[in-house]
Amino acid sequence: MDSSATPFDTAAAGSRRAIIRRNPNDAAEIEMIEAVWGSNPQFSDGISYEFIRVEGKRFASNRCLVPASEFHIRNGEKKFRAFREDGNFFYLAGIWEPPMGDWPVSYRILTVDANPEVIRYQARHGAIIERRQVMQWLDLSRPESELLVTPPAQMFRIEEILTKPVQTSLAF
Repeated sequence: MDSSATPFDTAAAGSRRAIIRRNPNDAAEIEMIEAVWGSNPQFSDGISYEFIRVEGKRFASNRCLVPASEFHIRNGEKKFRAFREDGNFFYLAGIWEPPMGDWPVSYRILTVDANPEVIRYQARHGAIIERRQVMQWLDLSRPESELLVTPPAQMFRIEEILTKPVQTSLAF
């Protein structure tokens, strides 16, 4: 697993991450498995899609959660990280897909309109599932319209990710 990439860093697309889901062979069991981020490109003109907009859609099966402590934002040449103001981790709502051919189990992240802190950098971000909502999401016990919503203001802190300048040495 690529530990340097966050689940919502587009540079991490195609990387393997841990997801939490109901075991398809035993619905009473919740399991954590490794899955590839992005859909099978064989079925979409060679493109792997990492995100699904939630508007107008229902997610009645194959729900999963992606544990996260932050997500990354790219804005032009700059890169930022968004993390909870209170320091808590959270989950990103996702949908997993079974393996097909040589493509392993994969997942896509569901997106909502960005909250007030993030909207200054990009229009959307992953749908946040709070720890207290985990079973509601996995068990379909609460309507999607109540869970897949834009988070409130003052939830995230945004920090620029500064890259270290390349050091060059000159020999005389």
